[in-house]
Formats: sequence, structure tokens, C-alpha cells
Amino acid sequence: MPDIPQAPGLAAVVERVSAQRMKATVHELARDQYTGRRVGTPGGRAAAAWLAERLRELGADVELDSFPVADVRELYATPVLEWSTGGQALRLEHRRDFAEHLATAELPDPRTAPLAAASEADLRGRWVLAEAGDWARACERAEAHGAAGVLTARGTDAERWMPKMIAGPAPRAVPIIALRTDRHARMADALAAGPVQVTGSMPLRQVAVEGHNVHARFPAPSHARGAGSGPRVLLTAHYDGVGDDPGRRLPAAADNASGVAAVLEAARVLTAGPAIGAGLSVAFLDAEETGAWGSAHHAPTLPSGTLVLNLDGAAQLHEAAAVEAGGPAHALLATLDQAARLVGVPLRAGAMASDNRRYAAAGLAAIGIGMGMPGYQTPAETPDRIQPDTLVAAARLLVATVGLLAAQTSV
Repeated sequence: MPDIPQAPGLAAVVERVSAQRMKATVHELARDQYTGRRVGTPGGRAAAAWLAERLRELGADVELDSFPVADVRELYATPVLEWSTGGQALRLEHRRDFAEHLATAELPDPRTAPLAAASEADLRGRWVLAEAGDWARACERAEAHGAAGVLTARGTDAERWMPKMIAGPAPRAVPIIALRTDRHARMADALAAGPVQVTGSMPLRQVAVEGHNVHARFPAPSHARGAGSGPRVLLTAHYDGVGDDPGRRLPAAADNASGVAAVLEAARVLTAGPAIGAGLSVAFLDAEETGAWGSAHHAPTLPSGTLVLNLDGAAQLHEAAAVEAGGPAHALLATLDQAARLVGVPLRAGAMASDNRRYAAAGLAAIGIGMGMPGYQTPAETPDRIQPDTLVAAARLLVATVGLLAAQTSV
């Protein structure tokens, strides 16, 4: 690693980052007992308690801060979708062939009805096959004519999963099921050839829950105490996931156990051994997957001048880490760039629609960093896919950035 004359001793501090510790954190948070860590679940609360204890072991003053979260989509049973034509029936697989549409009305029990094209005059009591990309207009006609529900098209990821989401538009008055694009096209072909019968359910409801942020403040080093003695730096990562499906695990290892692991390791390194003169805090945030409620609750409470580094995804670094700066972050971005060059992490400008935007909206200098999420919000998001080198790169980048910020104010 190159010499770092701007921050004596920082090179040695950065080298203390441990891939093994971070891998252990990812594996812990992806365990069955946390059930995908959705906000408002026992598994989510258990993850918050585990993280709080780890931060206390590092010597931090830790607080769990609760807040209300509305309109969380909760899938409480496995949805059903099957269709038949010409005496042949096909039962489709949830999350592979079809998924919940977030604007759906709740349909707890299977409903069987004939299929109709959205353009047909008589839609009453029938499932309506929306044209690709035109689900909203199909819903309007379905609602006006008393249809049984709407089937629309949706793509998959590269591994042919349909990722799960738990926040979306206001519900419509009819059930809506999203079919994989090729399944939708096949159903349209079958309907053109003759009658089709559809059976579907969508046991999805909206619930109001309580989220829990984990806030930790580390004592300032003795040589750095006093007003104006060092920067206030906040490292953040959301620990919540979208939660397991009924009968299927979604371990949320990349999004965002990987980011949590890197932030926890950075805090461990920064507060062990020779202290770096910065006022360091950590926030592990809840309810990011439902619209960044945790950071929206936290951001207004922070002192002006707080510098925020948010890490969302540290699982698979390809060509460069994605970086988005917001608020008065010009100087912070310059320091991050310097740190990235020192530790050998390439950066690129990229949209980071995560908690960093809430902090920036509150007038704080905030940067969002992302280093990849293989298996994003699907059952394939497993710990074995988290690259140790990416975890190390993320933690070193955070450590180096905080170290350089502290060195700048000590000059």
C-alpha cells in the first residue's frame, strides 16, 4: 500500500481490516432465525439486538430508537396461479413464474374464472390479461366492469428470479398478479387459440409496524476532545431486508448484510489501537426497503456539519464502486476520492437510491457507496456469493476516508 503522508499511521490502521470477521457477520445476519430481517418482524428486531451488542463490545454508547412504519407489504401465504386450456393445466411457481404486483388488492383465497383480453367488451367476473406495459389501464377497465383480477407482465433478473419488494403504489380495487414475460406471452397465445381458465390468489396485505434503528456513538480519543477538535463522521448501513416468503428463505446477504459487516468492521478498526481523531458514530438503519424510513427518522436529529458515509451493498465489486454525493458534500467527495486512490478502490458516479438521500435532504454532506448485490432480493442472495475482497475494499475505503478527514482537521 502507498505511503499516506497526510495521515501518519493510517496505512497500518487500514491493514487491520479482517475479511474473516466480516464474513462471520454476513453469515450471522443471513441465518434462519432472522427470517430475512424485514422491518417489524421478530427476526428484524433480533438482528437489531445482535448488532447493538456488537457495538457495545466495541465500547460505544448504543441506543435503539423506534419509529412507526406504515404501508409495509406483507405476503402471509404463498400465492397461487394456475391456468388451463384444452384439458391441460399448468401450475406456476411463485417468484419464478409470477410474483405479487405491489398495487394488488388482497385476494386471500384462490379465485377461478375465465380469462379475457383487456380489449374485450365483457370483463365481468373474468381475469383480465393486460397488454405488456399497460397494467394501469387494464386495472381501470377491470375495476369499472367488475373483473376478477388482472394479469400483467414483468421481467426477471439474470437468474430468472422475480425480485421481492415490499413498498409500492397505493392498492387498486382488483387483484393484480405479475407474470414472467414469456409466461404472459404464452398465455396470450393460448387465449388467442381458445378459452383459458385461470385460478389465482394474492395473499398480500398492508401492515403498520415499528422500526428500530441502532445508533452508536464512540467516545472521542483523549487527544481529540474539545469543540472543533475533529470532524463528526457518521457511518451508516441499513440492516433490514425484504423478509422471507412463506416457505422460502430470502437471506438478504448482499442487501445489506454485506454493507453492515463492512461498517461494523470499519468501526472496530477505527476505534481499536491508536485512535484516529474523529467524532465517530454508526447508525444501522431499519426500514430502508420500505422507503428509507429509518434514515428519514434519524437525519433531522443530527448536528449540522455531520459527514455521512452510507454503504449499501459490499458484495461484488466489478469495475468500480458506485458513488452518489448529496448535500454540501464537495469536500467530503474529494476526501473519499483521495482515500479510494490510496487503498486502490476505483470509483464511478452512479445513482445510489438509499439512505444517503435522506441525510442529504436534511442538509448534511452525504455520500452513498455501493459495491454490488448478487442475487438482489431473491432466494439466491446467499452468503457464499459475498466476495471477501469486496468486503475488504469497502471497509478499507471507509477507514481511509475517516482517517483522512481526521488528519485534515488536525493540520
